[in-house]
Amino acid sequence: MTEQRIALVTGANQGIGYALVEELANRMNPEDLVLLTGRNPERVAEAAARVHGVAKVEGRVLDVTDRAAVEQLAAELGGVDFVVSNAVGPLEPGKEPVEQIDEFVDVANLGAQYMLRAFGPILRPGGRLIVVASSLGTLEQLPAALWPRFDDASLEDVEKVVEEWRTAVHDGTATDQGWPEWINLPSKVAQVAAVRAVANERRARDLAAGTLVASVCPGLVDTRASRPWFEDFSDAKSPADAVQPIADLILSDHVAPAQYGELIRDGEVVPWKPSR
Repeated sequence: MTEQRIALVTGANQGIGYALVEELANRMNPEDLVLLTGRNPERVAEAAARVHGVAKVEGRVLDVTDRAAVEQLAAELGGVDFVVSNAVGPLEPGKEPVEQIDEFVDVANLGAQYMLRAFGPILRPGGRLIVVASSLGTLEQLPAALWPRFDDASLEDVEKVVEEWRTAVHDGTATDQGWPEWINLPSKVAQVAAVRAVANERRARDLAAGTLVASVCPGLVDTRASRPWFEDFSDAKSPADAVQPIADLILSDHVAPAQYGELIRDGEVVPWKPSR
């Protein structure tokens, strides 16, 4: 009998997360389980009921900003094969950074950090631990003076920098310290840096086991979250199209060492820092 594989996707009520649950459910086996998670019970139940795939799909309420809840779910599962941290907080044009940074960082950054910490240790050999980020999550999006804060940093270092940046936004010193006004940029860089930090500690044993830790960029996707920020969507992907290379990466039988710990877009590595 084939052992059941378990996949878990956060922020999966809609958009990329939901499309990825659908894709995994269609491509995994009947005995496998895909957990569709989100923090609103009604929306989780409704979304899970809409998925009709090959694998079993189950809705689970999970608020990724609640570290205890994340750790509790990891302890309950005991082992997991595919984990995709996809949850992201709301971000609106026209609102001041200080009005938005807390919820955005709590979901996108603290949530990803909690997922990495809780699910990394229970990832089965051959598993995948993925954070959905962006090609904006590279060092060149920040002034060079800030690069050492993230480059070759530990996860603890990244967590500390995120909180220092958040404090600087609140006390009005962020601009003077060189932080971009658009909070999505430091947030995405911190997401990718957190993945790199975890991967750096696990690389040798993960590659030996065929396990992948990485961040992914789905590209410009036509979703409710992206619509307010871009005028031209002529080249945008649908969520269903955007998740195809992500699902390919998750379900691949082979881990390319060059992709381990990196930011991957459409199967290609996005350089962490500019070449000299």
